[in-house]
Amino acid sequence: MSKNKLVPYRKDLKAKARELRKHSTLSEVLLWCEIKNRQLLDYQFHRQVPMLDYIVDFYCHELALVIEIDGESHYHDDAPDRDALRQKRIEQYKITFLRFDDKDVKQNMSFVLNSIYQWISDYKEKTDTK
Repeated sequence: MSKNKLVPYRKDLKAKARELRKHSTLSEVLLWCEIKNRQLLDYQFHRQVPMLDYIVDFYCHELALVIEIDGESHYHDDAPDRDALRQKRIEQYKITFLRFDDKDVKQNMSFVLNSIYQWISDYKEKTDTK
């Protein structure tokens, strides 16, 4: 396993993550256009980041923040249980998750961005007082 500063991951996931970046969903592309290149309060986000045995949609090392977009596939069969287990395992590394529905990203980007801004503001306030 390699490390991405905080969370180890399987090396074989790097190629899969690269492939996912090439074939992003519309929601991922839309959100990426808003948060790439330190556009979001000067924090650097990365797309399709390997963590443990998984790949998360977006990750900011500085904030230890994962942003996940839950599309249609996240609501079928045992997907919600698998998502919960995956999130719980990654959160053990002191990583926080923000989850957004695919439809919100497509239809209500201001809600998504305001939620992220609010989380970052709260985080900064908490860490500035330490």
